[in-house]
Amino acid sequence: MGGIWKSIGGIEKDLLKLNINIHCRLKSDVGNGRKTLFWTDHWMDGMILCDEFPRVFKIAKLKKAKVCDYFNMTGDMVFWDWEWERDPSSLEEWMEIGKLMGLLAKVVINNKEDVWGWKNYSGDTFAVQEVRKAIVDAYSSAQVGISSYMWNNWIPMKANVLVWRAIMGRIPTADALQVRGIQLNVACKLCGFDLESANHLMVTCIVAKAIWWQVWVWIKVPIPHQLLSVEAVFEYIDAIKIEKGKKKLMLVSGQCQIDQQSTLIQLKNELQFDSSLSTKLVSWNPDTTDCCTWGGVTCSISGQVVGLDLSNETISAEINDSSVLFELKNLESLNLARNNFNFIPIPSRFGSFASLLNLNLSNSGFSGQVPVELSQLTRLETLDLSTFRFGSRSLRLKNPNLATLVQNFTKLTGLYLDHVDISSQKSDWGQSLSSSLPNLEVLSLSDCQLSGPFDDSLQKLRSLSEITLALNDISAPVPEFFANFKNLTVMKLGSCNLIGTFPNKVLQLQKLQILDFSFNKNLYGPLPDFPVGGSLASLVLSNTKFSGVIPESIGNLQNLSWIELSDSNFSGQIPKSLQNLAQLEHIDLSSNNFIGQISSFQMCKKLAHVDLSRNSLSGTVPSAHFRGLENLVSVILNFNGFNGSIPSSLFTLQKLRQIQLSNNKFGGLVPNFTNPSLSSLDTLDLSGNKLEGEIPRSIFELPKLSILLLSSNSLSGTIKIIDFQDCLSSLTVLDLSFNNLSIITSESITLVNNLPKFSTLKLASCNLSTFPNLRNQPILTILDLSSNKIEGSIPTYIWEVGNGTLTFMNLSHNYLTSLEESYSFPDLYVLDLHSNHLNGVIPTPPKTATFIDYSNNLFNSSLPESIGENLKYAIFFSVSNNALTGAIPQTICNASYLKVLDLSNNRLSDRIPKCLIEFSGNLGVLNLGNNSLSGQIKGTFPSNCMLSTLDLHENHLEGKIPESLVNCTMLEVLNLGKNNISDKYPWFLSKNTNLHVLVLGSNRLHGSVVCSPTQHSNWSKIQILDISNNCFRGTVPSGFFEQWGAMKADENGESEKLLSFTVLQLSEFYFQNSVTITIKGLELKLVKILTLFTSIDISSNRFSGEIPDTIGQLKALYLLNISHNEFTGSIPPSIRNLSHLESLDMSSNRITGNIPSVLASLPFLSSFNLSYNQLEGKIPTGRQFNTFDENSYIGNKRLCGFPLNRTCTILPEQKYAPNSPESDDEKDWRSILCGLAFAVLISVLFSIRKGYSSGRRRQRNLSR
Repeated sequence: MGGIWKSIGGIEKDLLKLNINIHCRLKSDVGNGRKTLFWTDHWMDGMILCDEFPRVFKIAKLKKAKVCDYFNMTGDMVFWDWEWERDPSSLEEWMEIGKLMGLLAKVVINNKEDVWGWKNYSGDTFAVQEVRKAIVDAYSSAQVGISSYMWNNWIPMKANVLVWRAIMGRIPTADALQVRGIQLNVACKLCGFDLESANHLMVTCIVAKAIWWQVWVWIKVPIPHQLLSVEAVFEYIDAIKIEKGKKKLMLVSGQCQIDQQSTLIQLKNELQFDSSLSTKLVSWNPDTTDCCTWGGVTCSISGQVVGLDLSNETISAEINDSSVLFELKNLESLNLARNNFNFIPIPSRFGSFASLLNLNLSNSGFSGQVPVELSQLTRLETLDLSTFRFGSRSLRLKNPNLATLVQNFTKLTGLYLDHVDISSQKSDWGQSLSSSLPNLEVLSLSDCQLSGPFDDSLQKLRSLSEITLALNDISAPVPEFFANFKNLTVMKLGSCNLIGTFPNKVLQLQKLQILDFSFNKNLYGPLPDFPVGGSLASLVLSNTKFSGVIPESIGNLQNLSWIELSDSNFSGQIPKSLQNLAQLEHIDLSSNNFIGQISSFQMCKKLAHVDLSRNSLSGTVPSAHFRGLENLVSVILNFNGFNGSIPSSLFTLQKLRQIQLSNNKFGGLVPNFTNPSLSSLDTLDLSGNKLEGEIPRSIFELPKLSILLLSSNSLSGTIKIIDFQDCLSSLTVLDLSFNNLSIITSESITLVNNLPKFSTLKLASCNLSTFPNLRNQPILTILDLSSNKIEGSIPTYIWEVGNGTLTFMNLSHNYLTSLEESYSFPDLYVLDLHSNHLNGVIPTPPKTATFIDYSNNLFNSSLPESIGENLKYAIFFSVSNNALTGAIPQTICNASYLKVLDLSNNRLSDRIPKCLIEFSGNLGVLNLGNNSLSGQIKGTFPSNCMLSTLDLHENHLEGKIPESLVNCTMLEVLNLGKNNISDKYPWFLSKNTNLHVLVLGSNRLHGSVVCSPTQHSNWSKIQILDISNNCFRGTVPSGFFEQWGAMKADENGESEKLLSFTVLQLSEFYFQNSVTITIKGLELKLVKILTLFTSIDISSNRFSGEIPDTIGQLKALYLLNISHNEFTGSIPPSIRNLSHLESLDMSSNRITGNIPSVLASLPFLSSFNLSYNQLEGKIPTGRQFNTFDENSYIGNKRLCGFPLNRTCTILPEQKYAPNSPESDDEKDWRSILCGLAFAVLISVLFSIRKGYSSGRRRQRNLSR
């Protein structure tokens, strides 16, 4: 909002308090999307997407993009594309993305221009009368005092403003300054008696009384008595103006001239407006002789119209250069704000008002180029052309540009061009302002498409008191010279892509009251020490990289009422001096790194909002901290480490609406509410704590409670669904999951209509044995009945719950066996049926679904051929651990948004679709392991490959390992084990530096693991390496393990973390990696791979030479298996350094010498096998060695001592062949087989190559 209302303090916020949202009354018809902002315009069903999907908007990279920036068209197909500042990482974010994608699926894109208008009108007209009517109705019905909304249409605007400021205590008199902590004993300058105050100066002072006496006599009204305040005088004036025969008050006004009255009547007849909503034009009556008394009209002493205020008059007619308006040549002030002139250009004749001092055309529906004629208004003091954004219909200032417009405005003090498209090149705009506007005090250019850097010439504007440049792409540091603007009171530069270190001296400006640099994510700096007597009232630095501690000197800012430092890098303890800020109303320090305990807020009596969530705060929260804070509306302490009891004082505050204490360590009982019937509480979130006992009955008596979240505690007791009848009538969200509760329901119970109407119902792990009766739930959106004991079929009616509103369904971890026939899925975004006993044909998921999990069931059909058509918006699709058969349908590649595709542990056959490999630009996890897939891995992994996990183990795959895997730079897990792959050691994978797990075991790989004597794999994160059961030969060089940092690190004291697909760790929806390892000849499946677990398995190959001594550097190694090779030499003593080693298998080699006694010092060694080698001497004893039986040493004829039945004696030296279950002949035979396999492979490859071309054509036909 611009103009005078902006000066008063934000009428738009007042309207929102009265539940009037202007924006929701607009309509749009989006065509090509080139003139509509995707996030901030209300273009989709009246929604503003940044408000409807705040989590998605927060992580979106293009916050000011147009609709056309978010889609690509191929033919008639529209593909929506995204760019993130960070990848989505929570269930809520993916839920919002799924819902948004569902809405976008209904959007029709065409080649037409985008069109805007009001909902109430057809065509392209743009009228405000309906909105104006809503405002009037709301004000007439609202219970508001005259001091809050008084306004007299026939008193000059400046007088109205002065009255407001006086009543609200915003005139800087001595008594007003005392309220702000500034003690001045200043007597009235007029009379020298009483303390200076607004009421005294304007009403009760003897000088003021004398002036008012002259006024009452002049306008011939009874002289009032005992008027002691500005408000009383205003009420008296407002009353006498309606008395018949009384002359209306027109301060400094004369009798209207006849020609002026005639012009005004002609203007009224020319304009179209809604008389039922008009408050000014409707009063223009030709029978009234003095037009100077008409609403919105101000006259000079000579009777000339010098002021015209027709703002908010529902004017909807067009106005052009021939309008009679321009006959009012003596106008000094013209206000046409907040009308609708139907997107016409601003008439050039506005430049003919030679006497004009103030021009306000803000938000009036003008569009197009600002006319150059406005630059002729050389006497202008304020210019307000602020507008809403309407795509191509918005105002623009390009030809003429900003420099041309302001070149003659030497007297201008206020310039408001918010949302006008200026699009200046670099810093031209700064030069334009500084060279032409030497007296500028207020500069407001938010969202004008300005660019940076700030021009040095701006420092000439020393009179600036307000700077608003928000929502421009400045992309430059904040200049130091801002600190030289000593008169600055307001600085708003949020969302400007500001960078670098913030100049601290700006924050120390004595007059600065409002500072907002939020959403500048590359803006750094600490907070300085704040001076005593600083004026700062609002400090907003959220979503920046400000860091360090908040200084205790913040307590010097006695006027500070608003602190918002969320989503930054602040640390340390929250300063105790905050508790002394008596004016504090809002404090948000969420999502930082604060530690320690919090101080009391008991002295902050005006405090309404506290958000300290997502920090590392700890300790108890005494009840006294919040006692007596009667204005408190919300307390948000989520995601910290608070313990002890929940502060009971929170349950006594009647204005409190939100209590959010989830994910802490609060314990004990849930407090009772005192006088619950008087409570305003609508949100209570205590989930994720350690609360015990039963849910207090007083919670069920809260009349306004809408959201109740008590999940993941240790609450106990029995609750009947029917107990919710006749209470909690406002409840829409209920989550009692994962407690020790028992929820009793029965299909025989018919729930009555006065049961709360839930939008979200989560009863996971509540000991349910049957489905609750939810037939009378018309708005249910989210339903979670997982981890219960529900048996049998899923009833058909459950999919009909909510009358089409259901979007989230989780029935996992039950005992369900089937879906009743004739079921029809609603437009679900999440469908989770995993871990049941469902069998038969796999259900075709709904086309809107984002997450689908059918894993761990008994489905035994094939995948539907058209499955991909139903996965177009899917991000997660898992059918693992079923009994599915047949081929993977080619249409699976139509699921272009998939992040996780898990078809593992089924009976799928045929080849892997080539497109799955080539379209892996979005795919993060591809798991096809443990099926019967065959053929080669065809296709090329793209350059933008995003795979984190590729698991194809235990199939019948052949051919080579694709070298294009080097494109998958994010690859962490590669499992190709147990296939028929025939290739050399894949040295190219050494470039995949993020690898944690590499499994190539049980294939037909061959050759040396040495690429060159100096080149070794740079796998600093490798945890698990399995190349066992192949045909590798040669030595293992000493540098082989050189770069394996994860196995070298000593992980003592570090927390255990699961190796999983971190992009999708979404509550119960995430992908957990698994891998099979061999210990003592047994295969064990590690479903949850800890980042601490490490193993090396190179067994059953033909490696020879000595065991490299560098193996001892891998101090974090848990498992080492080098058995069934041809290693010679002794056991390296460096193995004693493997302090975490639990399993060591060196059996069936040619190792000689003694067993190093230092091995007995390995504290965790539990599996040990040195059998069938050429070891000799006494077996060490002590610690773990006393637990190993003779099988650990069998086949070593010269070993003696416990546990062998062979006493140690001095034996004659002899040379002998190794005693092994695998003789030399057998090893030679294995060597021959490996060689033969290699030869066969070469001939097969030659044959395949010969028929490659025709085969490829056949394959292409089959793919279709």
